[in-house]
Amino acid sequence: MFSKALAPEYQGALSALSVNSSLTDVLTAATERMTAAERSGDVRETARAALAVAEAHRRLGDVRAADRAWKSSYRTARSAGDESAMAWALWSGGTLARQRGSLPLAFRLLRHAADMGKRGGDVVAYGYSLAGLAETGRIQGDYQAVEALHDELLTEARKRGEARHTVWALEGIAQIHRNTGRYDSAYEMFAEAAEIAAQADDRRGHAWALRGLADVVSVRDKDTGRALELLSRAEVGCREMNLSSALAYNHKMRANVLYRAGRYAEALRMYDQALAEFREMDEPRGQALSRLGAVKSRARLGADPARTAADLAELRGVLDRMGLRHASAMVDKAHDELGLSRCRATGRAARGDAR
Repeated sequence: MFSKALAPEYQGALSALSVNSSLTDVLTAATERMTAAERSGDVRETARAALAVAEAHRRLGDVRAADRAWKSSYRTARSAGDESAMAWALWSGGTLARQRGSLPLAFRLLRHAADMGKRGGDVVAYGYSLAGLAETGRIQGDYQAVEALHDELLTEARKRGEARHTVWALEGIAQIHRNTGRYDSAYEMFAEAAEIAAQADDRRGHAWALRGLADVVSVRDKDTGRALELLSRAEVGCREMNLSSALAYNHKMRANVLYRAGRYAEALRMYDQALAEFREMDEPRGQALSRLGAVKSRARLGADPARTAADLAELRGVLDRMGLRHASAMVDKAHDELGLSRCRATGRAARGDAR
């Protein structure tokens, strides 16, 4: 049995905030609390309020403000010798680095966060930091290294009855299964995650689980209508909470579904919309994946093959620099899918770099 989902990143006077609180409301409350704590000289409370400010900015897509806030939280916590608050600030910074596509930095910050959380006796910060490391490895495509850690975290979350982390772990494992062609088990885990999230009133987790279900339904069942309906349901939750990043990824998945259905003009419009949203929040991974979909859609609509090959080669370089192994493999698959020569694309890219 799972309890109602909690948001442990909202701490101190902000602990009454719900996991489903609108992010604009969170930002307002956290900013007011941080200002009040600074005036009263309460250093620990200032650090905790700054953490909530950082997380609200990050999820709203304002990465520069989020970067300033988590660093402020860390410096304030360090001045107070509060290892727990330091761990949470590092976790926030590592999560932001992953969102921005800086995977090596994300690994470093999350490892420090885990060490700090363990040293400070904060088992929740420690667990969140390990989960962050697992997710970063999964996004990188290092499935063999992190699937066992996902399984371990899922077991621990079930044991503790922590709905939010159970949902997160299920979704992570499901994504690995989906990316390695194990569609049936991926569907089952996304469905379980959606059910647990709904029971625990975790709207964020529920929206991501519906997105995962839509992906599998589109790939495995070729059921475009149901996939789009699932994404529409997920979009409602994203908009209610102002989840900018989740909404952009929802739109990119909608484009994927349309592309698979051969509706290339509609897919291109949606990829371009997602790309604009990712650019607004300075999220390189989302930008690259949206660009990849747009390039493929334009190719299907009759774009010049040489231009398509050059664009794919450029994207391959971008994804390689970000360390996204699975995404790089997607570029290779696109060459084959579109009947393009990989060596020709590489040569064209080299000539382009020289200009």
